[in-house]
Amino acid sequence: MKVTIAIDSLKGSLTSMEAGEAIRAGVLAADPSADVCVRPLADGGEGTADALILGMGGREEHVTVTGPLGDAVDCMYGIVEKSHTAIIEMSGAAGITLIPASARNPLATTTYGVGEVIRDAINKGCRRFVVGLGGSVTNDAGVGMLQALGFQFLDENGQQVPGGAAGLAQVRRVDVDHAMPELEECSFRVACDVTNPLCGELGCSAVFGPQKGATPQMVADMDGWIADLAALVKGVLPQSDPDFPGSGAAGGMGYAMCTFLGAELESGIDIVLDETRLADYVAGADVVVTGEGRLDAQTVMGKAPSGVANLAKEHDATVIAFAGSVTEDAVACNQHGIDAFFPILRGVCTLDEAMDPANAAHNMTATAEQAFRLFVAARARA
Repeated sequence: MKVTIAIDSLKGSLTSMEAGEAIRAGVLAADPSADVCVRPLADGGEGTADALILGMGGREEHVTVTGPLGDAVDCMYGIVEKSHTAIIEMSGAAGITLIPASARNPLATTTYGVGEVIRDAINKGCRRFVVGLGGSVTNDAGVGMLQALGFQFLDENGQQVPGGAAGLAQVRRVDVDHAMPELEECSFRVACDVTNPLCGELGCSAVFGPQKGATPQMVADMDGWIADLAALVKGVLPQSDPDFPGSGAAGGMGYAMCTFLGAELESGIDIVLDETRLADYVAGADVVVTGEGRLDAQTVMGKAPSGVANLAKEHDATVIAFAGSVTEDAVACNQHGIDAFFPILRGVCTLDEAMDPANAAHNMTATAEQAFRLFVAARARA
């Protein structure tokens, strides 16, 4: 029996590979002769860089960059030498977890550090970029990132505007002539799973601003400043489109990536499946195992297990999923490629006990063993 395992992390408990290895142990306990392969998985959110670095055969790089409030932060990203690819999560330099809730203020937070990471990767020979946009604490329309790459956003005195969304109020001219020339050689593949436009009631300020510390007045101000900025940019780059789906992602970073860097915005899970070549490992598998921390109706809406299931069904594999917990509406997964799913909890316990990594790994292994004993029994009767 050939088994391919690609399970998302159980956040706060097990990484993708830890969960996969626990399942592998259960499969082999049920069938020692099984051919079992474990592959990393993520959906564009937390853990995506780790999954891509491992799945693409890359290495970790660390660079000190400007954090969201101007303090220096250590940012990890990945480099895949053979394809000159950099793997970057913008949250590593401009993430919401980098500053406490009491200090979150989108008027002040900047994406400058993200541009510094890109610049570092370019200087190390990278010309192909895979970028995840999730988890930002910024709302500067990507201007900070672009400034770090040489683009100029100038005030009435011809000076670069300061960082943060508040600086956008001072932009009077946009100059693209001094950007790093190497950018012309670069391509950007961006994981983006929202479709929000840049401005308006569904834009980045209104929808995501409050969770980044914005008051109602800040939301109104930022939305106006960003709309004015987009109008200025339109005069310099006529192809720019602030209404393009995903432009509002990560405080307008989607807009900056598309408009100034020619990026393609794609589903996070599609990028991960493609870049890690999961199809190569699914081909010929009898059973494909996936899952995540919580399986529910949202799972089928572009989340990692759904992407794995769709791929597996293209290769006629049986698909089962394991999860820390499942909800009543998780039955939707059965209509979207997951043949059966199993919660791994084996008794009444506290949330902390359930999420303890040692307990979670034990429960995952034990549940996987029992599920795969069914395959062994069915094969014996065949």
